Amino acid sequence: MTVRIEIQGRAVVIPGDDVDTDRIIPARFLKEITFENMGNYLFQDARFDSDGQPKAHPLNDASAVGAVIMVAGRNFGCGSSREHAPQAIMRYGFQAVIGESFAEIFAGNCKALGIPAVTLSPADLAELRERLAQNPNLTVRINLADKQVQAGDWLAALDLPEARRHSFLAGTWDSTVLLKQNSERIAETAARLPYVGGFKR
Repeated sequence: MTVRIEIQGRAVVIPGDDVDTDRIIPARFLKEITFENMGNYLFQDARFDSDGQPKAHPLNDASAVGAVIMVAGRNFGCGSSREHAPQAIMRYGFQAVIGESFAEIFAGNCKALGIPAVTLSPADLAELRERLAQNPNLTVRINLADKQVQAGDWLAALDLPEARRHSFLAGTWDSTVLLKQNSERIAETAARLPYVGGFKR
């Protein structure tokens, strides 16, 4: 199990509020049967025109290369509950998302991939955006143990539901791994439950 205590690196600001999952990963890419290529399609229609030519978008800037933290706005990840959206974010290379608020299902899907989706107050988020506008190479640190976001000499308190924060700190965020590690206990419990097996035909 992998713990998530601190994520640090350069950050990219994605402008706007209510950025939905269809913008994060357009629906036409959901027909692929694996998540393997999802990172290639992140914000596809916002980043490229119909001829595949780049538009003006933060992810197309040279300063975005190698960034590991995405800075979003309010209600990020709203709309469809597709898990392809956090898959695309993760497979592009992002390890955490900071915003004012997140759609609940999106934040839960992020947690299942080990991506903390942490929130800041509107004022603190505006300050972080401004600092990144002035210096795109600024190192941003998210410390889940101390519940802080740091950018240079600036600190702000982050918020994250306590159950999710604990799962990152304890390394128990991956429910699939937890199930596999406890397969014997699951089988023992199932054997005691009359409605799981032993049905009469």
